[in-house]
Amino acid sequence: QVQLVESGGGLVQAGGSLRVSCVLSGGSLSSYAMGWFRQAPGKEREFVAGISWSGTTMNYADSVKGRFTISRDNAKNTVYLQMKSLKPEDTAVYYCATHPHPYKVMGAISEYEFWGQGTQVTVSS
Repeated sequence: QVQLVESGGGLVQAGGSLRVSCVLSGGSLSSYAMGWFRQAPGKEREFVAGISWSGTTMNYADSVKGRFTISRDNAKNTVYLQMKSLKPEDTAVYYCATHPHPYKVMGAISEYEFWGQGTQVTVSS
C-alpha cells in the first residue's frame, strides 16, 4: 500500500522561505504524477502545484506562481515544494498526493489517489 509522509513544515516570518518534502513508500514515485495541495482553516482544500512523472512539466496555482517551485527526485521517492516570499495567506496544512495518470499536472481533488497526512506551514506577519 502506497503511503505518503510530508515533512518540513513550520513557522516562518513573512518574506521567508521553507521547503516541504513528501516521501512515498510502498511503491515507486515514478509511476505517478504528483500534486501539492493546501487547506487553510475554514477553507476548502486547494491545488498548489503539480508535476509530471519525469519532472519535465509543472503547473502552479496563480496565487503561488513565481514564488513556489515543485520538484521531484524519483530515485529518492521524494517530491519537494520550495516556497519563497511567503505570505500570511500561505498559512495552511500542506498535503502531497499521487495522480494515477503520470502526465497529469493538475486535476480535480477527487482524481488524486493517495494522500499524506499533511504538514503545517504558518507564516507570521
